[in-house]
Amino acid sequence: MKRLLLIVNPRAGKSKSLGPLYDAIARLSAGGYLVYVRETKGPGDATRFARDLGPDFDTVVCYGGDGTLNETISGLMQLERKPPLGYLPSGSTNDFAATLHIPAAPYLAADIIAQGTPIALDVGRHNERYFSYVASFGAFTRASYSAPQETKNALGHFAYILEGMKNLDSLRPYHCRVTADEETVEDDFIFGSVCNSTSLAGLVKLDPNRVRMDDGVFELVLLRMPRTVLDLTNLLVSLKQMQYDDPGIFFRHASHVTVETRDDIPWSLDGEYAPSAPVVNIVNCHGAIKLLVRRPEEDR
Repeated sequence: MKRLLLIVNPRAGKSKSLGPLYDAIARLSAGGYLVYVRETKGPGDATRFARDLGPDFDTVVCYGGDGTLNETISGLMQLERKPPLGYLPSGSTNDFAATLHIPAAPYLAADIIAQGTPIALDVGRHNERYFSYVASFGAFTRASYSAPQETKNALGHFAYILEGMKNLDSLRPYHCRVTADEETVEDDFIFGSVCNSTSLAGLVKLDPNRVRMDDGVFELVLLRMPRTVLDLTNLLVSLKQMQYDDPGIFFRHASHVTVETRDDIPWSLDGEYAPSAPVVNIVNCHGAIKLLVRRPEEDR
């Protein structure tokens, strides 16, 4: 039988019942896997399990939210031979899973792992750290890592909105010089993201026709500081309608992004805090991970 390492974050998500996890394990076992379970106790455990134990397994699967996935991918990226990755989403937002149409029900996601096909997945490197789908700063970004886990579990997306609303009065611009491949822009920005997803914490949506997770480029979104209330309104409307020609929006595809600033800008990597740095280099690691998913034609 094939050996599968299942990394479980028992604190992720709204439900504390182990029933969905047991159902998923049963489906994986029926799919021909001998399942070994390791449960995380704190930050860094998923990375350590994937890095230290991953080489001994045919497949590595994580059960948790976007943060658990981030840690698991960070561990796999340290391996010379990276086993295929499966994802059983059980977090409060699961932006990554939504982009890839991975079902929220763990047993259905387990069926995809057992029957699915590995596809290449781009991974981002943010200086010395990795992210699976987004590195962001500015408006609402702090909410992704400052909302208490209990609040996230209870309210999901709404928790992020509540946290973000607390900071609206202190909305501030960050002066940055941003280079996207060969193009450079310098301005005051209230938000920036380098992403590989169509959904960012349920607050910002990107046109799915413009996002591919295996094309070697990220989507760069920068929002300039609005000068008037009307500018802000137009900016939000354009974002909601996915119209990126608004003068307040800088949208590009890029494989390498450099952000230079003198401001103190904390970052969020897949919802996890990353400290400010005067120079941030973000690189697309093209096809670095093989992810088990259902191919689009199978959804038809």
